[in-house]
Amino acid sequence: MKVKKVLVSQPKPTSEKSPYYEIAEKYGVQIDFRPFIKVEGLSAKEFRQSKISIPDFTAIIFTARTAIDHFFRLCEEMRISIPDTMKYFCTTESIALYLQKYIVYRKRKIFHGSTGKLHDLLPMLVKHNKEKYLYAVSDVHKDDTSELDGHKINYTKAVMYRTVSNDFAPDEPFDYDMLLFFSPSGINSLLKNFPDFKQDEIKIGCFGATTAQAVRDAGLRLDIEAPSVKAPSMTAALDQFLRVDSGLDDEA
Repeated sequence: MKVKKVLVSQPKPTSEKSPYYEIAEKYGVQIDFRPFIKVEGLSAKEFRQSKISIPDFTAIIFTARTAIDHFFRLCEEMRISIPDTMKYFCTTESIALYLQKYIVYRKRKIFHGSTGKLHDLLPMLVKHNKEKYLYAVSDVHKDDTSELDGHKINYTKAVMYRTVSNDFAPDEPFDYDMLLFFSPSGINSLLKNFPDFKQDEIKIGCFGATTAQAVRDAGLRLDIEAPSVKAPSMTAALDQFLRVDSGLDDEA
């Protein structure tokens, strides 16, 4: 069965130059975008139950833009004023620059890594080991904080948002030849929405080792896996698969 309709479990790209659109035109397939999961922020009432007092901290660790959004939302809801002396530690420069949405960037003490890994921030955190860190996370975060513990970094994890299944409506069509996933939560959502799901000829692709393992743990067949040497991105892996599926490889 040739692939004609693909579901990408992510929000629709904001740019018309997305590789997904090029792939859809190149191979004559329909590509729909529909997240299987969504993020919900904790309410101020829920957050207060953690007994964490944000004004007690002198620095904040951010590993995602979503964490920044929900941190400042909660501060606004709880009428907490963040002092200009607050220090911000972000795992990438793009996350750090996102702070401009909420603060005057050039007037704050902001530090960032380059790899997106918490490990990359460690030298900076150690250098500022007198700080009391608030680590903004989701309910399903999996960051390894053992190195922080090993270097006696004074930090407190604060869950500020949660990942939940983005349920399908009863009349919402689900007639795809291929499903692409980007997190184990997406696999969980698929099985929650369709408990009797049978893969049969439906192709499943995923990005990341943990997502691939979730596919296998669910007893499903994995047809596309990225990243790899030949396919560093999900779009590259999709392009490779459709090239073979459409017979273009045979013509080369």
